[in-house]
Amino acid sequence: MSSNRIHFVSLGCDKNLVDSEVMITNLWEKGYCFTDEEEAADIIVINTCCFIHDAKMESIEAILRLAEHKKSGKCKALIVTGCLSERYRNELRAEIPEVDAIVGVMATADICLAIENVLNNAKSADYFSEDGENREPVLNGKRIVTTGGHYAYLKIAEGCDKHCTYCIIPKIRGDYRSAALEKVLTDAVNLVNGGVKELILVAQETTLYGVDLYGRKMLPELLKKLCEIEGLKWIRLLYCYPEEITDELIEVLRSEPKICHYLDIPIQHGADGILKRMGRKANRNNIVDLIKKLRREIPDICLRTTLITGFPGESKTDHLENLRLIEEMKFDRLGVFTYSAEEDTPAAMMPGQVREWTKKRRHKKLMEKQQQIAFAIAAEMVGKRLEVMIEGNVADEDIGDEIDLPASTLIDDENGKVYVARTYRDAPGIDGYLFVKSERELLSGDFVEVLVTASYYYDLIGTRVEKSCDSCLHEKT
Repeated sequence: MSSNRIHFVSLGCDKNLVDSEVMITNLWEKGYCFTDEEEAADIIVINTCCFIHDAKMESIEAILRLAEHKKSGKCKALIVTGCLSERYRNELRAEIPEVDAIVGVMATADICLAIENVLNNAKSADYFSEDGENREPVLNGKRIVTTGGHYAYLKIAEGCDKHCTYCIIPKIRGDYRSAALEKVLTDAVNLVNGGVKELILVAQETTLYGVDLYGRKMLPELLKKLCEIEGLKWIRLLYCYPEEITDELIEVLRSEPKICHYLDIPIQHGADGILKRMGRKANRNNIVDLIKKLRREIPDICLRTTLITGFPGESKTDHLENLRLIEEMKFDRLGVFTYSAEEDTPAAMMPGQVREWTKKRRHKKLMEKQQQIAFAIAAEMVGKRLEVMIEGNVADEDIGDEIDLPASTLIDDENGKVYVARTYRDAPGIDGYLFVKSERELLSGDFVEVLVTASYYYDLIGTRVEKSCDSCLHEKT
């Protein structure tokens, strides 16, 4: 085993996190060890993001900070990978000479070679795949999970064919490429055998899975096969484009008990004119009809979406259409991004760029409207029985650092411990939590049934009760 310790920084989305876990696994298999403390690291790897301006700045600031650390500390190698490295390789090489190697998004398998070359005093080098845009997504049959072990992200595809006018992802990661079904299933089985109980399917778009390899949408079939994995409790779907959601997919969601009644559907706007300028395929009526169908077919479904405000040409009327859509559809979960003009995208060159203060004002209005709806929906959960997954004890330092815990202070814990949990309605890191008291010791990844006794803004409070149904996954009234 190498005596050199690696500190790994993973920024950006959950798809990036999967890439980080694959690289960490490859390095572990080569004998490297890891440290959570950058001061103790001999090697630092930063997996970057540049999807929007804020993500780009976070990545640049992290590189600059760790470059300064390299000057004064024991760090022997600073490696940059991820989307920022793919998009700005020349700028990184010219502006930050402390970076020893740059690894592109489709060359992550070269991470071991990059580090070995730096440690052997080889000349600074870049590692990029010449056919990266055509490469199948990189899956490692065995993957070290960094999410705590009880849930993991399962990347099923790479790249995107949609070419929305505001998005740079197709230029960075290439066209849509599905991972082979057998490789996805192997990855899933290995994760579950390693203790994972919830698999969260991710891609730039999950709904098109299989079209490029098999000539048809294979997501329903993949989901059915995943449901056959013994020991797997929950399956969650993210990034489902509205125009690609079929009746077959809805039926699988409705009928398979392991699949959470939760769907993430990025719709981006409520005004047809803006949707057209964005290059989106669905219009407002399509979106509304889909949401009504989903709620009719799966009454307890939890719907998450995202909106963009301040897109070029967005008028006050368009903004009001966004507000009206939120009010009418009453999404369970909703996030709002202010439009970020990304160079080399069509939208960045469009006339009618909206002023920053207008974007911020509209963002505030949209979030205030959604906040009212979300708080009301949370209050409506009181009295329901839900099966939840335990994330940890609120007294645990790691949990306290990661999660805002004000709701937990409302629970009298004299006769038990207070735990952080998620319901089927809560994806990790983006949705709310349920805080539950239990006299019995619980572990992360345990599933228990809870009676919801109160709500606190976005979060819920409950008491553990005996299960009324071993197979129950969704809400009961």
